[in-house]
Amino acid sequence: MTQSPLLTPDLAAKLARLALSHVTREYPNILDHVLNNSDDVKSPRELHPVFFGSFDWHSCVHGYWLLATVERLFPALEVTGEIRQLFDAQLTPAKVQAEVEYLGQPLRATFERPYGWGWLLMLSAELSRGSAERQKWRDALSPLTTAFAERFKSFLPKATYSTRVGTHFNSAFAIALALEYADEVSDTGLESLLRKTSSRWFKNDADVQAWEPSGEDFLSPSLMEAECMRRAMGSSEFLNWLDRFFPRLERREPVALFTPAIVSDRSDGRIAHLDGLNLSRAWCWRSLSRTWPAGDPRQTIALEAADKHLGASMPHVAGDYMGEHWLATFALLALL
Repeated sequence: MTQSPLLTPDLAAKLARLALSHVTREYPNILDHVLNNSDDVKSPRELHPVFFGSFDWHSCVHGYWLLATVERLFPALEVTGEIRQLFDAQLTPAKVQAEVEYLGQPLRATFERPYGWGWLLMLSAELSRGSAERQKWRDALSPLTTAFAERFKSFLPKATYSTRVGTHFNSAFAIALALEYADEVSDTGLESLLRKTSSRWFKNDADVQAWEPSGEDFLSPSLMEAECMRRAMGSSEFLNWLDRFFPRLERREPVALFTPAIVSDRSDGRIAHLDGLNLSRAWCWRSLSRTWPAGDPRQTIALEAADKHLGASMPHVAGDYMGEHWLATFALLALL
């Protein structure tokens, strides 16, 4: 990912400050945690020495991704000094090893599958870019990265069906993030598996109906599938697939995909997901717009939809912790 004109230094600093305010905030906290015995009754920080903040493990991981991205794109910002200090303190071999050991315990094979898996690989991909100084953070994280890459390799061949929901279990979202990692680090085995799996699941889909949103969505099942296939396919093959998938796009149909979600209560953590839906739709529409040549009316339609969705929820990234502990990440995705 490269810098976008939409992402100004001031806005990047504000998003980074939001992430810094919660990645080491231990409570409140919701754990994805199987208790094997009484010894497993521990605090979030004891269980997860690196990713114990941000209300939940996966939000903490993608908070680190946000910070790593800002640190690379805007190295001269004052806030980047704080980011580097945090990474030096947290991304250490000993702390990462404790995270790896947690995964190895009984009944934890499905821990954070697949959303957290994808975000951990996305963080590793980001740390693989930029200055040589970042190498030490990537290397420290490497054992955990390897563990999740191996989990993808083990799980996907037996995943007969994709999961097509708008929440953490969405298969296309995880595949898209994992593909970014596999491409960045040249993990050809994982890359091939991800491409084959996405083709097996989605290649024959056509004329999407887009029965969305549901009341807790923060991902669009329809747009996320399209973004996944954009990453998984060659450009000409993808454009043919996209024409079949969105045959009525020039009429701005399905209408639901062009209509931002209404968020009735931002203090309700599940309803607040809908701000994330608007931001992730903006990300997908902007990303998909780049597949059409300049002057193609579909590009204009996609960019207008992206701007409309971004405008609906960007003002609400901060204000209530139920959204504040994660929405800045999706704002950054939408701005890149």
